[in-house]
Amino acid sequence: MKKIGRRIKMMVEKTDTGFSAYCVDYPIYTTGKNVADLMNNAQEAANLYYEDQKINVLHENIKFELDFRQFFQYYKILNSKLLADRIGMNATLLSQYVTGHKKPSERQTEKILLGIHQIGQELAEVNLIYK
Repeated sequence: MKKIGRRIKMMVEKTDTGFSAYCVDYPIYTTGKNVADLMNNAQEAANLYYEDQKINVLHENIKFELDFRQFFQYYKILNSKLLADRIGMNATLLSQYVTGHKKPSERQTEKILLGIHQIGQELAEVNLIYK
């Protein structure tokens, strides 16, 4: 079996029962109760789509995209005002991105994503004392 040479872009949407994802360029659709289920189901759906071509799709071949509004609705633990302060962005502007009233530029999106990744990295390195 050969590996796919490109990334498959899938748009993720939060639903009442979990998540759904659809491929922008190919007829690949799936759902999942949580993000881990969605990732596994997306890989399985992509492999079914490419089965006749004998192409194997791995997790790293799939790129998930989620819009700002849905991201902040799902990760309610992230406060957009505090994130804006942390990354040096106007809180009102970030709030407009989150509510969908404005669409961020690619540069602004990268700045926000970098801030989110930095927070995630810091959290991944934290050890709590449980004495």
